[in-house]
Amino acid sequence: MGAAIGAALKGRAGEVLWAAAGRSYATSKRAELADLVAVPDLAALVRRSDLVISICPPHAAADVAEQVAAALKTREADERPLYLDANAGSTATMRSIAGTLGAERVVDGAVIGPPAWEHGQSVLWLAGPHAAAVAALFEGSPFDARVLGGPLGSASALKACFALQSKALPTAWLLLAEAAEKAGVAPELRSELARAGVDLDQRLTALSGKAGTTAWRWAGEMDEAADIMAELGMPDGFSRAAAELYRRMSEQRPD
Repeated sequence: MGAAIGAALKGRAGEVLWAAAGRSYATSKRAELADLVAVPDLAALVRRSDLVISICPPHAAADVAEQVAAALKTREADERPLYLDANAGSTATMRSIAGTLGAERVVDGAVIGPPAWEHGQSVLWLAGPHAAAVAALFEGSPFDARVLGGPLGSASALKACFALQSKALPTAWLLLAEAAEKAGVAPELRSELARAGVDLDQRLTALSGKAGTTAWRWAGEMDEAADIMAELGMPDGFSRAAAELYRRMSEQRPD
């Protein structure tokens, strides 16, 4: 996703930087193919940027913001870049990031869809005081940038609601399959589902293929979505159960 967003901005920004320290060969290769410019570390990136974009696992979002805040101490307040947090975090995480970097400089972002290399695949929802300015940078790019009228956290909440159907609901197949196996009724369940037109093995294969090696990351996203549901006064058990099932999937996957 980071490579796709970076590539999408090249038409407007000209030069898009990425922090190379500690990243894998696969990540470096993706950045190279997207024609992004490597800098040694996050501090070097912050010193040279007008907009910093955070794309990372949900559990790391607040820590990345703190690292950026530390690097920003070398820049004057009126020269500091905007900060787009485009991670699948909770509204509480977004408030924490706003408190760390200053709400007036933070944009809340949510990508719905895959890494976009052509039009019509993904939408980037944005919220915050400078949402319109950031959206303008994506004009003509594969990402359809849209501005939400709500406060910081609105984009994160939208992402969480969407993720309930895209990531939480499919784990119901995994849950009922494991439960039937433990109860000793797995063949009978498959038979009854088949009578209803449902191929359980096909659903499980599709879920495994979709989650792939990112199940651990989706677990974190479901944790954050659960926090949003709880804050809204809604039942959060769907997301928490999905998070646990994705963690199990990740642990059971061969290295």
